[in-house]
Amino acid sequence: MSNLNDAVKSMMEIDGAMGCAVVDYTSGMLLASAGSGVDLEMAAAGNSEVVKAKMKTMKSLGITGKIEDILITLDTQLHIIRPSASNEGLFIYLVLDKKNSNLALARRKTADIEGDLKRV
Repeated sequence: MSNLNDAVKSMMEIDGAMGCAVVDYTSGMLLASAGSGVDLEMAAAGNSEVVKAKMKTMKSLGITGKIEDILITLDTQLHIIRPSASNEGLFIYLVLDKKNSNLALARRKTADIEGDLKRV
């Protein structure tokens, strides 16, 4: 995958995808996005705080390793936040319609997309 736009295009092909983004969590800035149904700019900023808080908590608890993904389950939606292992400071964010998605497949596909992600 050559760039951020390719990453969001691939995420929107996941069954049930409503919206997605690539985010710089150090600043909360939205770098690329697609879809609708959620204010992705607001979600980027808010979920940046979620990622930073989880990393801070892990450090406080002495937990080593990296976050694979964070799942937020709502009554009608699933939100997957996946920090990039190869691009420090970035995460991918995917919003799924709960009724029209397969969580296991979506997690697998976001992992593949994150692994292929290259910052441009």
